Amino acid sequence: MNSVQNYILGQWISGSGAGIPQFNAYTGEVISMVHSEGLDYREILDFGRKKGGKVLRRMDFHTRGRMLKSLAMYLMERKEQYYAVSHLTGATRQDSWVDIEGGIGNLFAYSSLRRRFPNETFFVESESVRLSKENGFIGHHILTPKHGVAIHINAFNFPIWGMLEKIAVNLLAGVPSVVKASEQTSFLTEAMVRDIAASGILPEGALQLIVGSGRGLLDELNAQDVVTFTGSAETGKKLRIAPSIVQHSVPFNMEADSLNAAILGADAVPGTPEFDLFIKEVRREMVTKAGQKCTAVRRIIVPESLLEAVQQALTKELAKTVVGDPSQEGVRMGALINRQQLDRVQEKLAQLSAFTPIIYGNQTELQVIGGNRAQGAFMSPVLMLNSKPLETVLSHETECFGPVSTLMPYKDLEEAIELAQMGKGSLVSTICTFDPKIQREYITEAAAFHGRILMLNRASAKESTGHGSPMPLLVHGGPGHAGGGEEMGGMRGVFHYMQRTAIQGHPTDITNVTRQFQVGAAQTETPVHPFRKHFEELFIGETLITAKHTISVADIHNFANVSGDNFYAHMDETALEGTPFTGRVAHGYFILSKAAGLFVDAKKGPVLLNYGLEECRFVKPVYPGMTIGVKLTVKEKSEQEYDPSREGIAAIPRGIVKWLVDVYDETGETVAIATILTMVRCQV
Repeated sequence: MNSVQNYILGQWISGSGAGIPQFNAYTGEVISMVHSEGLDYREILDFGRKKGGKVLRRMDFHTRGRMLKSLAMYLMERKEQYYAVSHLTGATRQDSWVDIEGGIGNLFAYSSLRRRFPNETFFVESESVRLSKENGFIGHHILTPKHGVAIHINAFNFPIWGMLEKIAVNLLAGVPSVVKASEQTSFLTEAMVRDIAASGILPEGALQLIVGSGRGLLDELNAQDVVTFTGSAETGKKLRIAPSIVQHSVPFNMEADSLNAAILGADAVPGTPEFDLFIKEVRREMVTKAGQKCTAVRRIIVPESLLEAVQQALTKELAKTVVGDPSQEGVRMGALINRQQLDRVQEKLAQLSAFTPIIYGNQTELQVIGGNRAQGAFMSPVLMLNSKPLETVLSHETECFGPVSTLMPYKDLEEAIELAQMGKGSLVSTICTFDPKIQREYITEAAAFHGRILMLNRASAKESTGHGSPMPLLVHGGPGHAGGGEEMGGMRGVFHYMQRTAIQGHPTDITNVTRQFQVGAAQTETPVHPFRKHFEELFIGETLITAKHTISVADIHNFANVSGDNFYAHMDETALEGTPFTGRVAHGYFILSKAAGLFVDAKKGPVLLNYGLEECRFVKPVYPGMTIGVKLTVKEKSEQEYDPSREGIAAIPRGIVKWLVDVYDETGETVAIATILTMVRCQV
């Protein structure tokens, strides 16, 4: 019998104690043991903080992102061995795809997200804040990686996705992690971590794995640590008030199982695409992972006039579900994780069925293909009916974490929204309708009670990822009963592992720290035009002061002819009464175009192309007779990746340079300001 090991302190270590058995979901046989005692959690957390954290913090975002990409590619090459192990958890191939390739997909997604971060070890947030009259004292916000460890306490249902969707985020942020996998399915997590450790892609200490109960782990937290929890609301509430979390104000992100709802719009009658899509989506959510999903549909809310039609259609679809060992042909739903979990679901089902009758699903008559019917954790899909959902509230309070859902009617949309809200906070809900008024009203009234809302109809169905699929760059979490937390969410998730700090000082000092030019900072002119310099030669604050140009009426007419912009303020002096203009005004885009004409060096050089324009503002009218000049300043630099084996621009060593374009008039006042981006060749 296998003994599942912990990966801690850079080595594989078995715990001590009596051990916790892990089971084959189809036969009930013990396949491995977890020994969870005897671990020094203080040493484990210190190892992560001092060993892994120190290395990760020195990496810039782009290096961390490339590390995630390398890891994702490495794991994808080995995915079939994870499928073989995942089968033992009761999962079908499709269930395992969500867990395995969905989890690896999170690594790819956060690797790509690196492009939205600077080529720096920390992040500079939005714009500076002026704190003094003469702009000699400003403020800014930066986010730096925390000096602690991300402790992830994961549920049993997604042993791989649960780990990868979290560590992808903290690793990109520059923070190491300790994954506390569920002792029920940690054998699958261990299989992947063994490959991760063997790859050498992550720095030592960046990822540690605890496969047992982890009792005592939270006692060793400090103020720089972050804890995430996925599991039952009851357990999460207990952990949230752990003395160390309260004492050190440790961020605690909770994602709890919730009573998610799917609502059928009144327009989605039988015969419409929406009715068929609704039945298909609900059935899929009931049987995927044998209902062991925190996002599964638990409450099916439909118009009372369509209750019978939905019941008939849904039971017909559920009857097609063949339960058993997915290695057998035709099996569409596997087993629950083990008999212990099956007993818990049956216990909750007994509580619910005392008030809401079962209208489909009979455990005693369940036919199983393959496996051991008596010892395996097989269960029939169960559909219940709550005919008075405003009165019988147990359906909104008690969750069976298995293939169990409750059908309930509503009179009007207002009542449907009320029923959805009675879940007291959910991870996700679906509104299935082709009526834009129903969509808008439902979302505006129900959004506060949900972390995510899917609008499902004929337009979105072809590419929809479905009710139960959180996406890496969107938040995953929900208010109230769902835990009140947020995971993933793109850049938002990364910031969860970073400390936001306000820094104050002279613009030159803020520029020096952030490596982003701040207005009012020292500017340095050099004898060589900056467009003649390679990426490495340019420095933040380097400034070109151009020649000047006096605006004429001819300029305005010529630009109007070329652009086709004959807006009255530019062309008709008799139409200016009641406007902010005192005369014919030059086009803002002409001012910007003329500025480019003043600062661009026309000869071929290191500048490859104009990459874009950001934050353009026209702050003062420019009239004929006024004279403009430009201060062009290197604002920010970000080196790009290149591959000599590829063709075109991808093969050229290069970087992106952001330039502050300050267009000023003869009085020295700014008339237009913008940030332009150029792609500049590197020397190597």
